[in-house]
Amino acid sequence: MQLSDKSYLTYCTNIHPGESWNAHFKQLQQYIPSVKAQVSPDKPFGIGLRLSDTASLELSKETALNEFRQWLKEKNCYVFTMNGFPYGGFHHTVVKDHVHTPDWTTAERVAYTIRLFRILAALLPEGMEGGISTSPLSYKLWHVRCESERQAVMETATLRLLTVLEQLVSIHRSGGPLMHLDIEPEPDGMMENTQEFLDWYLGYLLPLATPHLQDKFGLSEEAAAENVKTHIRLCYDVCHFALVYESPAAVLRRLEEHNLKIGKLQISAALKALLPAAPAERAPLINAFREFNEPTYLHQVIARKAGSFVHYPDLPQALEDADNPTVEEWRSHFHVPVFVDSYGVLSSTQSDIKEVLRLQHRQAFTQHLEVETYTWDVLPAELKAPIDQSISRELSWVLQQLDL
Repeated sequence: MQLSDKSYLTYCTNIHPGESWNAHFKQLQQYIPSVKAQVSPDKPFGIGLRLSDTASLELSKETALNEFRQWLKEKNCYVFTMNGFPYGGFHHTVVKDHVHTPDWTTAERVAYTIRLFRILAALLPEGMEGGISTSPLSYKLWHVRCESERQAVMETATLRLLTVLEQLVSIHRSGGPLMHLDIEPEPDGMMENTQEFLDWYLGYLLPLATPHLQDKFGLSEEAAAENVKTHIRLCYDVCHFALVYESPAAVLRRLEEHNLKIGKLQISAALKALLPAAPAERAPLINAFREFNEPTYLHQVIARKAGSFVHYPDLPQALEDADNPTVEEWRSHFHVPVFVDSYGVLSSTQSDIKEVLRLQHRQAFTQHLEVETYTWDVLPAELKAPIDQSISRELSWVLQQLDL
């Protein structure tokens, strides 16, 4: 839905299962009208669409696309952002690090992303910009043998990404919509914090993309660089940046220093807890984390020590080291409901959401806001509720934070 500052708020439909378009469309038909009635009964409702590769191939067909357009019109809805991070199955299967497969070193990731942008261009309302979030190039733990391997992956992935950039520039220059690819850092991704995003953007993307666009479109160096910054942006997932202990104000300040844009704000919360040194006091907290140890998604843990951090690739590895007396805090990658700030003895990083929404309300830094709690079906039983009610409650909570 459109907000007063001309930004748009929605939720990501990766919450709904269905890897074929027909299955996913049935989920949208079941839940979108109910959510809209609860949070945006009298205004058009925007959708943050997630399509698997299979669904994107099926929706690319003219018949399916026209049917979806007609449904959107009838329901007074529209699509303005998409989630292009998970390529394959995302529900009722073991996802874990496969969420990065295929990564940006492959032609499959390029073809999938271009296909998503073509669908988005066909669905976007006139005059509205569109964005698609994507993976941070690859999964860091696949490439740990040596620094030269990491550099080769970064360069190969960036060169692949230039094909998508060229398409976005060409579409916009020919009178089509302005669309941007939004890179989403996350723990153990090739980019997992602001510094790594800047290192990539300034050290790989701009040096490779600027001359590429100069050559392809006859642009000046300044104009080419500006096109890169227009079409390649950051996806700020609040959960992910809270996991690496970065404050929203610091992230925004560092991006502004380099005139880089945020394409999408993903509103999400992680689990956290301060860990007492005494084993008897620590045990209830560790046991509470065990309740969230499920086999579908990665739940990376970043632990804070005095002056440093310990990275665990998943919750089981952290649990094995639970008695480490040097660790003072855990933050775990588990997208818990944003409207709750505590889960028994555990807390959430909800305060980061409140801060970033205050900054957005004070001076909007993005047009796209998307709630992304996708773990409803793997939450402990006491936290589950009907999906449409859960989604509506999250969106209403965000609106309250924005004083709307």
